[in-house]
Amino acid sequence: MMDGAADFETDASWRVGVDSGGTFTDVCMFNEASGEIAIWKVSSTPDDPSRGIAQGVEEGMRERAGGGADPASAIAYLGHGTTVATNALITHRGARVGLLTTEGFRDLLEIGRQKRPDLYDLFAEKPQTLVPRELRFELPERMLHTGEVLKPLDDAAVRKAAQALKAAGVEAVAICFLYAFVNPEHERIARRIVEEELPDAFICASHEIAPEFREFERLSTATVNAYLGPIMHRYISRLSPRLKDLGLPIPPHLTQSNGGVVRFETAALTPVRAVLSGPSTGVVAAQVIGSSAGYDDIITFDMGGTSSDVALMAAGQTTQTNESIVHGYPIKAPMLDIHTVGAGGGSIAAIDSGGLLKVGPESAGADPGPVCYGRGATEPTVTDANIVLQVLNPTHLLDGRMDVRRDLAVEALGRMADQLGMDTMDVAQGIISVVTANMAKAIRVISVQRGHDPRGYALMAFGGAGPLHAVRLAQELGMARVIIPRTPGTLCAMGLLLTDLRADFSSTRILPLEEGSLAPIAEALREVEEETGAWFEKEAIAEGKRRSTRRIDMRYEGQNYELSIPVPDGPLDAAALKLLEERFTEAHTRLYGFAVEGERILCVTFRAEALGLVQKAALPERPLGDADASGAITGSRDVWYPETRAFTKTTLYARDRLAPGMTFEGPAIVEQMDTTTLVPPGVCVSVDKIENLILEVTR
Repeated sequence: MMDGAADFETDASWRVGVDSGGTFTDVCMFNEASGEIAIWKVSSTPDDPSRGIAQGVEEGMRERAGGGADPASAIAYLGHGTTVATNALITHRGARVGLLTTEGFRDLLEIGRQKRPDLYDLFAEKPQTLVPRELRFELPERMLHTGEVLKPLDDAAVRKAAQALKAAGVEAVAICFLYAFVNPEHERIARRIVEEELPDAFICASHEIAPEFREFERLSTATVNAYLGPIMHRYISRLSPRLKDLGLPIPPHLTQSNGGVVRFETAALTPVRAVLSGPSTGVVAAQVIGSSAGYDDIITFDMGGTSSDVALMAAGQTTQTNESIVHGYPIKAPMLDIHTVGAGGGSIAAIDSGGLLKVGPESAGADPGPVCYGRGATEPTVTDANIVLQVLNPTHLLDGRMDVRRDLAVEALGRMADQLGMDTMDVAQGIISVVTANMAKAIRVISVQRGHDPRGYALMAFGGAGPLHAVRLAQELGMARVIIPRTPGTLCAMGLLLTDLRADFSSTRILPLEEGSLAPIAEALREVEEETGAWFEKEAIAEGKRRSTRRIDMRYEGQNYELSIPVPDGPLDAAALKLLEERFTEAHTRLYGFAVEGERILCVTFRAEALGLVQKAALPERPLGDADASGAITGSRDVWYPETRAFTKTTLYARDRLAPGMTFEGPAIVEQMDTTTLVPPGVCVSVDKIENLILEVTR
């Protein structure tokens, strides 16, 4: 760490990543000149997240980076990940939205498709429709699939609908007409009229956010974007001036669901692309760390205070998807394939109507938080269970910056134990077992259900609570190895310093993969490439820092779903078309087990990805040294283990004293400012060259 303010004032080369979660706000700082990495953590402020973010940046830069009176002035880059969009979607606290759509399609939002994900679940609930029926207006207009106008748009009807929406007090309007992805002229006209009638409303036309076919998914995407638009706009309009007041000299960036970042102004217009803003950068960081440590097949496990996010990485590559269902709503936007479950340190334990113990998805959040915080909460959480078991320090967290009350947690779990007719310690361990089962189910969704055996993967655990539960989760899944990064509690913030600027562009144009279609295929690719060029200019990305890739979503004629195939570099010619056909055949065989020789192949959606390369935080390597870890021991604590069914003396280690090459065995606990790592009896630990803890798990 830097010691004096003088160094800070002369060095304006700090890159800062800020991850704002439901319970804590994490800050990771990287000095481009010296290569140092520093971290900081503060409680989130749910009433106004911008307060916690500004506080974290100010305190972190001053305390950890040696800042003076104007700490933010030394920041050369600031990236931010947030859960504001996804939380608004989960809790249905988005804006009041109106919808304009083609005549006859007013109820498409509710009808959806014939797919029923919970066909035999008698208690399954459909996601709440984001636009009530009285705010959905169908308009006389019709575009053909060729882009030809069958029925002109009735301008007067648009204006009348806009006036009705204004009278209803809507904050946002979504516009989605049939075949607007082929010819968006009617949507453009409607947008101009709505802007005249509702100048202060957030307006989203479907061709702007998802210019692709499949009308229900395009409609859903535009609606979700409008639903979240005013929320994200208010969030950014609060945060931007706070950062400016700190003296931030550069425009801040927000991470998207695809793992890349964009400027705040762009993010405010496309909030639907930020629904996985928070967890996506954790996956990016895990990919870099896993590759550096020599582990290409990993399952990431990010457990925070409110939820757990899991993702699978095979052969060192994260899985991307161009269409996903997020909390019940179809979204056509590029995103990392991340699965979320409501299981975090703040998840509340309760007894259901059948007299059984359940945990989550309700969370105590940051305020009032778990019972042990002493802020008036009475319902025990996962954190309270760990405090009672003394897996967590029973007196304080965050290196002593936060006091906790174990007596309050014991009292709360004691009441629950009386109701269940059980011992308090058994109830505490029961809470851990239930939340572990919930998280194991989430991992099976992204592994077993997709043909991957989790036993062949390493589990990389991060987030404030990930290392605390990682071994128990690995044992549940039969996984043999757990990786704990150097700063797991702030890894999502660190991921912001390991990612590039990124934007994705797409356009649907259905064309056969034949030499006769060579010209229109090349033209479709050229159009999306031009969009990447315009984005590079807008973001002022230097020529040498620009990278772009092209892909085409392809399928056999008559199929319902496409495979995304990379386009060969260079000009598009007959040889490139042949290579595309071969790549499609290989991908189809790999996924479905067969290919159909001679079957006509269609190009459906043309995509381009633009990357603006930035300098990234480096992962310093240190040579392996002595295996003796006794110098890192800080004491011991009695911890209750299910293996011994009793409090057992457990050695405590300080993470910042553990050096590469050191080894030790459980029972042990490793403590650091941002998290606690549990090493149960029988588990062996070693420290690798980039200071990861490698835990060899007994099954």
